[in-house]
Amino acid sequence: MRAVAAIDLGATSGRVILGSLGHNELHLRHVARFPNTPVRTPDGIHWDVLSLYSAAMSGLGVASREEPELVGAGVDSWAVDYALLRGGRMLGNPYHYRDDRTARGVESVHSRVSAAELFHRNGLQHLPFNTVFQLAAEAEDGMLDLADRLLLIPDLIGYWATGRAIAELTNASTTGLVPVGSTDWDRELLDLLGLPSALLPELVPPGTHVGTVSPEVRAEFGIAHELGFSTVGSHDTASAVVGVPSAGDDSVYISCGTWSLVGTELPSPLATEEARGAGFTNEGGVDGRTRFLKNVMGLWLLSESVRTWAKSGEQEDLEHLLRLAADAPVDVPTFDATDPSLLPPGDMPARIEALLIRAGKRVPATRGEFVRSILQSLADAYAATIQDIERLTGRTIRTVHLVGGGAQNALLCQLTADAVGVPVVAGPVEATAIGNLLVQARTHGLVRGDLDALRAIVGFSFPPRAYAARTRAHRH
Repeated sequence: MRAVAAIDLGATSGRVILGSLGHNELHLRHVARFPNTPVRTPDGIHWDVLSLYSAAMSGLGVASREEPELVGAGVDSWAVDYALLRGGRMLGNPYHYRDDRTARGVESVHSRVSAAELFHRNGLQHLPFNTVFQLAAEAEDGMLDLADRLLLIPDLIGYWATGRAIAELTNASTTGLVPVGSTDWDRELLDLLGLPSALLPELVPPGTHVGTVSPEVRAEFGIAHELGFSTVGSHDTASAVVGVPSAGDDSVYISCGTWSLVGTELPSPLATEEARGAGFTNEGGVDGRTRFLKNVMGLWLLSESVRTWAKSGEQEDLEHLLRLAADAPVDVPTFDATDPSLLPPGDMPARIEALLIRAGKRVPATRGEFVRSILQSLADAYAATIQDIERLTGRTIRTVHLVGGGAQNALLCQLTADAVGVPVVAGPVEATAIGNLLVQARTHGLVRGDLDALRAIVGFSFPPRAYAARTRAHRH
């Protein structure tokens, strides 16, 4: 049975997953999992991308030895972050998008191009860490004068593996440097901002053969045989959307992990002033689709709270916390889960308490109430976003597909169903890796068909769990 391997890099961990295809059914096998631990140095927060590359390639070596029929690999990761290179050498570990240097970049860009004009050009939700703002900060520091190439994180891994430098389109569409709905860089915008367009590599769509893993890399990491490398939806959400077992225009997806991406798939961008005002983004999807979505903070709120408690000596088991939350009173105080103060690393419980106090609400009395407050606030943010999607697109939403790690959180799924007032269909958990694998499989001729055909494989291979709404939400 021929197989492909997904290298899936998330904000807290990475993994290598084998996908075997047979009779229109996909079988998964995890072969490697490794932490992704950012490092704070005096100059800011960085990704340890060398460790990620080594772990990913070592996992690929294991996959090749376990599966003689392995024909290819592809990589996806979080968006917007990048490495600068000169002569093929990386000039420093990539900055983390939560590093606070981006504030200078926002000021620099908006002094030349207004927020409204920027949205008109790129269709993106304003987020202070978008690549365009990061690059503006780098330009002020003089770093761009030293570089001759910029590679986004998945493309950097592919470059080290194969020697070919490209930029995959779905991820490039998150940079703010690609005109909305376009397949080329916005060179006019680059000129306006004084950013060198020569840094940017060739843009290619998902499903492009990049090359083969080099003999040197194969020898270093024990990759047993020749292996092709191809592009997928290399922005992890683009791959996750492929892995959503949806059909029709009456559903939305929530790709729920560190971030929650709440959106729907459109045949073309919706870059209206109303969409900008509501904080929506238009990002590239597989097969030329548009991912019309909004970023909501996600389970970062919970994981950063647990990390804060651990730093003070209070080790908390997540499963225990979720049980406490399920038993907590239903009328917990809630807060705005999209507030910008919740973006940086730090004391998340203190920030949430400050938001509650500012709103004149009580602070949760127990740890269980606190966790339930986070989950209920997320569910309320999802419901408000979905109501905006209905208003902006004219669609009536009848199903919410919740995929990713959050699909394992039964309380969050139920609270979301109750808040939105429609069923939540949870799963698959590994939607990102599944989407990555299926696009690869199609590239290698292991499966055929459009996105509907790929999603039919998902629904057959990974039966989801449904949560019915227990109350009727007032959404209109």
